[in-house]
Order: sequence, then structure tokens, then C-alpha cells
Amino acid sequence: MESEEVLKAVFPLLEGVDLVSCMAVCKQWKDVAGDDFFWKCQCAKRWPSICKRPVPPTMTYYELYKTFYKRQHRRTLLPPRISFDDLEFFIDIWAESTLLFSEVVPGSVLQSGFKVPQSGVCDTLKFHLEGSEYKMTFPVEPRFTIPSGQNQNVSVSVMVGRKDSNKVARVINRSMFDYIDRSSYRALAFDYLDISPSYPFLSGIRAWISLLFMEDKNEDFMDVFGIQMDFCDVANSKEEVLWLLDMLDWK
Repeated sequence: MESEEVLKAVFPLLEGVDLVSCMAVCKQWKDVAGDDFFWKCQCAKRWPSICKRPVPPTMTYYELYKTFYKRQHRRTLLPPRISFDDLEFFIDIWAESTLLFSEVVPGSVLQSGFKVPQSGVCDTLKFHLEGSEYKMTFPVEPRFTIPSGQNQNVSVSVMVGRKDSNKVARVINRSMFDYIDRSSYRALAFDYLDISPSYPFLSGIRAWISLLFMEDKNEDFMDVFGIQMDFCDVANSKEEVLWLLDMLDWK
């Protein structure tokens, strides 16, 4: 009994993580540390106001602490309802009123990406393309050039279509490539996604598109060899990208 009284005096002074460790020492310690009074003390340290409720919570204070004391791990996504094979992307790029690029790109091509050229591409861009963030890329054939300093006159539109329902959604609406990352030889544009009204709490999600250009001694022109699209603000895996695309405002 004396040892139990000592435990009851010491346990309220411990942090929750240490108290959990004590429960694994032996049956006596587990029984003493399992007293909900000690866990009410732990909850009072973290959320004092919740212990002032006139009606106790439906769960024990131990369960309350165990459930909320740390951030929940990311849950596994359910399988997406669409696949890249169901999608095709309509990409158009203008320099003012001149159409530079206009292609229908199958989703499977965007998903599989392309092999980065062995020569002519700077190491920083290679490192970026090989990074862990989920990116959709495809080669530009034939390649086109943009006069340096005139990138702000170059705009892009991207629509995406679903083969299963024949519906179309907007991804990027005539956005300008108004930023050039000279360190990685990319020109970037973005637009905010049109999310379906069925998801009223989703907003401010950006779609990014980049022109990838060759490392060239001639700085008067940007020689575009590839295009990259991503949603890295919120989606960093194939499954997340497909769920995000499924939430667009399809018409």
C-alpha cells in the first residue's frame, strides 16, 4: 500500500507520454496509472477549459487524451474514381494572338512523363524533374522558341476532358507566364481551379504549368523542349491528383 501511495503522489507530476510508459512496467503500475483522475490532470494541462464542463465527456479522460494529444497520421486515400486513361488534356499556348502550341495530350502520356534529354538541360532542372513531388510532364515536339523578355506576352489555357462522361472542366484560363526561374530554366504560370459547388469548402487551389527550356548560350531565346503541370500546393501523389481532378466543376 505504501508503494501505491507513492505512485499516486508521483504520477500526477508526470507528462502523459511518461505516464503511458509507466503503465507498461507492471500490473500494479498499470492499475494505478489507469485511474482516470490522472488523465483528467493530463487533459487539464493541455485543454483546461474542457475539464470545466458540467457534464463529463462521453469517453474517459484517458481515451480523450489518447485520441487528441497528437496530430492524427495521414489517412490512406480510397482508390480514385477516375484514372489517367479516362482523361485527355487540351493545351493551347499563345504569344499574344499567335498560336505557338496546340495539342490534345492523353492523360496516360502526362502520367508517364518523358526522358529528360542527356545534353542541353541544366543540372538544377534535372534535379527538379527527378524530385519526389508528383509532376506531370511531356515533351514538346516540335520544339518552339520564345524571345527572352517577352514571356509576359505568352499565355496558356488548359482544359481537361473525361472520356467516360464526355464532360469538360477548366484547369487554367489564359494565364500569363509572368515568372521565369533562370536558375532552373523554367517559365511558370498558374490559375485557381474551378472546384465543383459540391465541395464548398475547397478554394484557392492552384494549378501550375511550366515551360521547360534548354540551357543555351543564346539568352535571346527560350528553347522550349517540355511542359510540366502540377498541383503541388495540395496534391503530391498520383491518387491525390486524380481525386483533385475528380472534384473539378465538370460541364
